[in-house]
Amino acid sequence: MPARTRTTALAAALVLGLAAGPAAPAAPATAAPHSDTYGTAPDAEALRSALAGLPRADATAALVRVGGDDGSWRGGAGVHDLRGGRPADEDGRFRAGSVTKVFTAAVVLQLAAERKVDLDRPARSYLPALIPAAYGAVTVRQLLDHTSGIPAAELPWSTVEESYAHRFDRHDPRDMVASATAREREFAPGEAQHYLNINYTVLGLLIERVTGGRYAAEVHRRVLAPLGLRDTYFPGDDPRIKGPHNHGYQSFSRPGDGPGDGPELRDVTVWGATDAWAAGDVISTTADLERFLQALFRGRVVPEPQLAEMFTLPDPSVRDHESGDPAAYSAGLSVATLGGRQVWGKTGGRWGYNTAVAATRDLSRTLVYSVNATNAKGRDMNPTALKLMVATFGAPSEEQAPPA
Repeated sequence: MPARTRTTALAAALVLGLAAGPAAPAAPATAAPHSDTYGTAPDAEALRSALAGLPRADATAALVRVGGDDGSWRGGAGVHDLRGGRPADEDGRFRAGSVTKVFTAAVVLQLAAERKVDLDRPARSYLPALIPAAYGAVTVRQLLDHTSGIPAAELPWSTVEESYAHRFDRHDPRDMVASATAREREFAPGEAQHYLNINYTVLGLLIERVTGGRYAAEVHRRVLAPLGLRDTYFPGDDPRIKGPHNHGYQSFSRPGDGPGDGPELRDVTVWGATDAWAAGDVISTTADLERFLQALFRGRVVPEPQLAEMFTLPDPSVRDHESGDPAAYSAGLSVATLGGRQVWGKTGGRWGYNTAVAATRDLSRTLVYSVNATNAKGRDMNPTALKLMVATFGAPSEEQAPPA
């Protein structure tokens, strides 16, 4: 297989559910049964190599935490910002994007454990004034695993340049759901899977309806405060990142420039996230996300049997709506086979930032990273992020890679 094709194949297999939308990358295939346990320490040399040379064209900084039964590894590289050039803050906050969905799913599953939400009940029964009869058969579980058939809300951009012009727009989640449900459904509920933010926007509103509290306040009360995640918060209408953080940069095209001219890098640190809300607006640190990941997999956030929903894919007959691949998303997570082992996790992308939380089910190997990616939300996985994933877990199995 040619080098470029192999890299693309690796990226497709490794991405654990990046950002939703027209540019969403291919989902990983369902993992094959295999022993998950690692018997060796993290490959420190490979991890250091993945960070070597930052800042570079694909990323300006990266923060990494690898843990597990056989040791841990911490690292950071790159710069706080390109103008000043001082080293990256290894404890800095960042936009975690769609990792937010794991928090949202956890709260919904807590409510299910408390018998306040029935996963097999239509979401319309909780939100009758919001969800029209045309979507009356969509269940809560189908929102959680992206098999609802609800299309994306219509937003006034399709490129990063257009999105940049609207970066301070404020979006109301109810308006976004109304926009989506006014459109024709993509498929009958449960017949296919399409990873879209709109499913978790509806779930955020469902949380508010059932609890009587605001979405962010409920996640804080139920997850952040009990786990002591003091550096994790929801920004609301504030487009800034509060506290220490490394700047994010995004590559923009230069209209009218010749073929020899390179792209323009813009500082995109200050950017509103109300379009993502319960699907992708959380701000956190690698330390907080590592603590959350470990607590979640150990059953300290969501009790059994509801936790099993996070490690259960839809029926094998359900295929991805766009690619035709087997469904790969569960309630809040996704799965891939890396290094011969099942790895469950979630990636997230906001302009200038890529994030991942990933682990074997037994927590024998865990990974959390934030990469200040200049191609965030692109079709291909960021090269630095790709190297970190492979260095931590190993390469995907050949059967997961698309054919050359």
